[in-house]
Amino acid sequence: MSGHSKWSTIKRAKGITDAKRGQAFTKLANAITIATKLGNSGDIDSNPRLRLAVEQARELNMPKENVQRAIDRGLNKLGGQSLEEVLYEGFGPGKIAFMVEGVTDNKNRTNNEIRNAFDKSGGNMGSTGSVAYMFDRKGEIKVNAKSDVDHDDQLLELIDLGVEDIEDYEEEDKKKYLIYVEVGDSSIVSKKIADAGYTVESTEIIYKPNMLTEVKDKETADKVFAFMEKIEDNDDIQKVFANFDIPDDLL
Repeated sequence: MSGHSKWSTIKRAKGITDAKRGQAFTKLANAITIATKLGNSGDIDSNPRLRLAVEQARELNMPKENVQRAIDRGLNKLGGQSLEEVLYEGFGPGKIAFMVEGVTDNKNRTNNEIRNAFDKSGGNMGSTGSVAYMFDRKGEIKVNAKSDVDHDDQLLELIDLGVEDIEDYEEEDKKKYLIYVEVGDSSIVSKKIADAGYTVESTEIIYKPNMLTEVKDKETADKVFAFMEKIEDNDDIQKVFANFDIPDDLL
């Protein structure tokens, strides 16, 4: 399981949510606004990125009026400060590679905050491309396994639906799958999986590491998790991806 996905599982096990509800709504609103702006459309049927953002908002029960307001902002109907995407990359504790996605109305402020976080972690924020080669851009679909169907049969069924790669794991004593597809196929394959009778927990676009760095001691593992929490707590940051490989006995 990739660093990003394992971290998500760890947070749930520790009772740590992605953000306080108010902060989560702010981040989702920004994601919806930027998706609308870049796709030049507030129609989820013609704007796949917007569809994914709106689906995530629905999963958190974000009010419809908040969603519409974010779309209107992306269409420049509300005025106010303009948002832009930012992407940071670099090395954090233990020489772990990080990709950090954000949306901000003040690029200089966010740049300084994230650079300072990297520096204080003992790592450094790099230039464009410094660690990007260690990751692949993929769609990730989180699915609950069927309880009444053989595991191998489920894998074959999912492969037939057009998935590229599958990882299975357990969470809260339930069998689940992480399914990876090409970015442009995310919504289509997610719908096919749901139509086949699986429960789709989430669909998102991620940076999936293709090169992993092993963490061999608890002190470094704690530093990696603390760094990820600090970065994610920044209001301008949407998602954090890392290429750590931490053995279960250190968790």
